[in-house]
Amino acid sequence: MNDLAHFFHIPVMGTGFTIDSPLKVARYGISSVISLVDDVLIEQMRRFLAEKAGEPYTEISEQEEDHRAHRITAYLNLLNHLIEKQVQTLRSAPFKPGSDLVLYFEMLPEGPRKHLYRRMLKTSDSAEKTRLQDELRRLATPGSIDVNIMTKLDRAVYRDGQPLGPEHSDAMSALRGFALSVVKSSIVFSAGLNTHLYSYASKFPDFLPDARGFLKKKIILKVSDFRSAAIQGKFLAKRGLWISEFRIESGLNCGGHAFATPGYLLGPILEEFRTQRKALSAELLATCNTALATQGHPTFPDMPSVRMTVQGGIGTAQEQELLRTYYEVDGTGWGTPFLLVPEVTNVDDEHLQKLMDATEKDVLLSNHSPLGVPFWILNNAASEESRRKRIQEGQPGSACPKGYLAFNSEYTKVPICTASRAYQRLKLKDLEEASGMTESDRAEAIEKVMNKTCICHDLGGGATIKNGIDLKATTSICCGPNIAYFNKIATLKQMVDHIYGRISLLAPGERPHMFIKELKIYVDHLKEESRNLSHAWTARAEEHLTQFKANLQEGIAHYRQFAEHLTDEKERFLEDLRNLQLLIDSITITPVPTVIPHPI
Repeated sequence: MNDLAHFFHIPVMGTGFTIDSPLKVARYGISSVISLVDDVLIEQMRRFLAEKAGEPYTEISEQEEDHRAHRITAYLNLLNHLIEKQVQTLRSAPFKPGSDLVLYFEMLPEGPRKHLYRRMLKTSDSAEKTRLQDELRRLATPGSIDVNIMTKLDRAVYRDGQPLGPEHSDAMSALRGFALSVVKSSIVFSAGLNTHLYSYASKFPDFLPDARGFLKKKIILKVSDFRSAAIQGKFLAKRGLWISEFRIESGLNCGGHAFATPGYLLGPILEEFRTQRKALSAELLATCNTALATQGHPTFPDMPSVRMTVQGGIGTAQEQELLRTYYEVDGTGWGTPFLLVPEVTNVDDEHLQKLMDATEKDVLLSNHSPLGVPFWILNNAASEESRRKRIQEGQPGSACPKGYLAFNSEYTKVPICTASRAYQRLKLKDLEEASGMTESDRAEAIEKVMNKTCICHDLGGGATIKNGIDLKATTSICCGPNIAYFNKIATLKQMVDHIYGRISLLAPGERPHMFIKELKIYVDHLKEESRNLSHAWTARAEEHLTQFKANLQEGIAHYRQFAEHLTDEKERFLEDLRNLQLLIDSITITPVPTVIPHPI
């Protein structure tokens, strides 16, 4: 029987939305992902949860050596301990309506566990019923306490103005904190290759197989295309590290930071994975075992498990089922809809209402992230309102209380964040004094500076307000565009029932298919980039956009074949494809010529 009770997971969302989600869902067999960005928030949550559960708590202060890693280790160990207690309580509960044990099995998808549960309910033989109940209790296994490191967030740490060693960088410390914890789960690497971080992982025995090929801690690689998966997978394999899951995410139809592909759409990407995953796995295993043997470590005796999952914009059970059957994915990720499930995620009451009321116009793919990567925002969230208010009052920029995105050294020896007040004052002064700029160019440049917003602190606002840690926080919400199609609060069971098609939580009105929605976002992205080309033309940019357009057209051809597997949606799907094809055809990938007036 598959160890996984469910074939969906809850991805990482922001720094605080899923910070304690494992404590809320793991006992039901559901895996979820914690962000390891904000160790201040992690320490605050450890204190909150320990005091709530009556567990001992000793502060790990910022003055302590390696405090970031120690905080993460201590938090994960606490979650593991509390979840183990939850599972023991669940397994000892009676099979009576309302118990966590019954809820565990009622939420399961169709499969061996669910069939065994139904068999137990139907049997009238008391001895057989007891035997089946004992077996079901044994099969009530928890979900995983997974963690996420966004590999780009690898800030160097300074003390007394001097950088500490590379092992003290944010990503390295977070990895160390996870590696030294007791949890047996997975770490998700997202946002691209980080050679130093990946090499560092091979120094921890829990990431390497034992004599049976068992891994205490697994690696999940979040990617947006097959090429990236192959490059990163080979890099890790050469260090004896196995990729247990390729977690494929839509480049643009997602929440948080959006890493656009050059026009490669999710469907064709999944098709490439489907046809090449076995060959890639075989190549990676040979490389990995060679590296392990060279290092004197046990090798994998057999092909270890390697899963392929997908996330980004999934909204119906029908979409999920086609992903599982047509593209043969092993699982799916559901993120944004869970923001409306208070049992699972941390969103304060004010922003729950804003999420319920959100329309497509309220969710923007912005340039507000200090990382310089497109970033989805709820435009009326408190963080955005606060940013605009500070600009109106002549005080642009954030106080930058945590500085996890402090990478800019344009003006300072110690890097600062481009969303910080310190940076924006200096940059705006430069722009105001700059000569040779037209007023329109100056205004555009100033707006770009002031658009940058605090996300490393404000994304934790929902958690700190909801749990009474910081009631004055200004919450930032990084939901994906899928939120526009969900408009009411749901329980965990209701959302799980929606995922498996037992009920529907979709808001009234039409919702485009997830592939159509992604294609529409990419078309808008192409249009915007084409407009930019007319202002800053280069041959390389024109070549890139020409290929981008061709890739979208190839994606549409793939979707025409895919549409044959749709039922009720087929005609609308094809009509949407035709309309988007016309839009793509109308986009010109050539620079607008500069008109030089003739002298009179």
